[in-house]
Amino acid sequence: MPVREQVSFVGDMGKLTGHLHLPDADETTPPPAVLIAGTWTSVKEQMADRYARELAERGYAALSFDFTGYGESDGAPRDRESPAQKVRDLRAAADFVLSHPAVNGEALGALGVCAGAMYAAAFAADDPRVRSLALVAPWLHDRGICEENYGGPEGIEAKKAAAAEAARLYAETGEVAYVPVVSGSDPDAAMPFDIDFYLNPERGGIPQWPNRYAVMAWTEWLDLDAVALAPRITAPTLLVHSEDAAIPDGARRFHAGLAGSSEFVWTEGVQFDFYDQAPQVRLAADAAAEHFARTL
Repeated sequence: MPVREQVSFVGDMGKLTGHLHLPDADETTPPPAVLIAGTWTSVKEQMADRYARELAERGYAALSFDFTGYGESDGAPRDRESPAQKVRDLRAAADFVLSHPAVNGEALGALGVCAGAMYAAAFAADDPRVRSLALVAPWLHDRGICEENYGGPEGIEAKKAAAAEAARLYAETGEVAYVPVVSGSDPDAAMPFDIDFYLNPERGGIPQWPNRYAVMAWTEWLDLDAVALAPRITAPTLLVHSEDAAIPDGARRFHAGLAGSSEFVWTEGVQFDFYDQAPQVRLAADAAAEHFARTL
């Protein structure tokens, strides 16, 4: 059975806390390392730990961790979604895991789930240490996709205006304006729907996750063009997705632009099935493990 170690390492805004999942201790050869990036706003105990454990069961050293300002990691403001900061955190995580004595320091993969796919892709585009990339139910947006999902140009400008006001408030008072990440009753929520994964304490609605979104984060999130990253990614890339999951057109656009070799696995399930439901998670973990075995 895999072993899970509580670990910490230094990021550019303080200590980052994670779980290093290692294969059976009887293994004599140090395993390749894989960094896990969970969905936006998530903490490691949600889907990142699940995928790290699955990969450890398949022979990989997998690191799940709380990004800056989330969970047990340092950083302020809390629960602010910053793609640029998350890429810096992934770089710090790579520095840590590749120097760990139980890990093969020459082989690094990255796996991103949902919006974590954007962060893992941005990391892979700029860091040649990433030799293989796997994206599960990837949310990969550009300006057009943002307009389709956030109320057109007017909706985007409204969110950016709210973000600017929230940033002004924080600069002047230190107060962070929050809305819920998920709510079926609050139209200002980042995801204004009743989503069982996030609201069900038996799934992702856990105490470590406060269900709050820093309004100041909207501008950076909306301005990220993940589809444009694809031509800069030369690492072999796997995508696992479903037509019933989130924005499959974004995944298709991204896949078409990749500079390196790629594989696309289409399966079934809604977006949130890929976070914790056994059939989708096991299929994605099997596909990722096989991909890493060929490419790391």
